[in-house]
Amino acid sequence: MNKKVLLQDLGNKDYKETWDYQEVLFKQILDLKIKNRREGLELETPNHFLFVEHPHVYTLGKSGDMNNLLVDETKLKEKEATFYKINRGGDITYHGPGQIVGYPILDLDNFFTDIHKYLRFLEEMVILTLADYGMKAERSKGETGVWLDVGTPFARKICAMGVRASRWVTMHGFALNVNTDLGYFDLMIPCGIKDKAVTSLNVELGKKAVDIKEVKEKLLKHFKELFEAEFIKQKTSV
Repeated sequence: MNKKVLLQDLGNKDYKETWDYQEVLFKQILDLKIKNRREGLELETPNHFLFVEHPHVYTLGKSGDMNNLLVDETKLKEKEATFYKINRGGDITYHGPGQIVGYPILDLDNFFTDIHKYLRFLEEMVILTLADYGMKAERSKGETGVWLDVGTPFARKICAMGVRASRWVTMHGFALNVNTDLGYFDLMIPCGIKDKAVTSLNVELGKKAVDIKEVKEKLLKHFKELFEAEFIKQKTSV
């Protein structure tokens, strides 16, 4: 079992370019797994973790409802935003500047073959990171992601999640609002969940901006501990 994870920070990159790159890495792992099974080999499968910050974009998952996007194409252009229907689970999500997006592309055969556990570990990584900032974040029953003040009229989502998996290989991932312009969430019904607010780390801390590099380091620390993984930094190749 290979618990080494190749880490790349792609910086600010177009959503479609990043999605295409994910698909390449995803397919490489799948092809290697198929080759191993067909030829009776035990070649090591790689794992990847991509950090990225996207320009304004809305994405709709396989089970999503188009009605949860509240604006038309003209309004999207005015807001300098794009829209994509994609192949992850979940409903509609927004990505944009000031948000940390993480895409773990893992062969779960290297860790554990349990998608439910995988999602809970991603949530736990975020919950532990927010605890480092003195915040009590938690899960909301039946709603993937990370929330604050669950079970109260003030419940608000701070991290969205949606993944795709095939043959225990994952792609897509999580989006943590750090210094995000929350006004963009008004153009949709976040994750298809009505009457619940969205928030960000800087708003909750009462700061103009939070150090994104520091938040990434904390996320990686907790991921490493939860998955018993070892990170190997790679230079960006896309």
